[in-house]
Amino acid sequence: MNDAPQHEPQWVDTAISNLLRTGVMLSMTVVIVGLAFTFIHHPQYVRSKSALGRLTDAGAVYPHRLRDVATQVREGRGQAMVMLGLLMLIATPVARVSFSIIAFALERDRLYVTITAVVLVLLIVSFVIGGAE
Repeated sequence: MNDAPQHEPQWVDTAISNLLRTGVMLSMTVVIVGLAFTFIHHPQYVRSKSALGRLTDAGAVYPHRLRDVATQVREGRGQAMVMLGLLMLIATPVARVSFSIIAFALERDRLYVTITAVVLVLLIVSFVIGGAE
């Protein structure tokens, strides 16, 4: 009899790795496209330090709500595309936790389903609380 501890199946590790890699690559691509749109629509950012300073100013107004990001992405605004890429980057580990719940459920591991579900709820609550400002 094999008393070795049970490990996640290889497909779970591979799927999680692919999920994280794809999420990071997609978000990076969206950020780069957003930067390109920003500099194409505002060439003064390349020529003027003061204009570039306004773009990178911490007090600058960027879309803060998902609806604003979506609307401005449809309008082709580069800053909104960068924000979308950053939101995708934040969503990548959340997707990993969600996927882990499914993988643990398929393996019928109730303890880890519960633990991972609590982690997911905490992540979502932290986003809601953080967005309430």
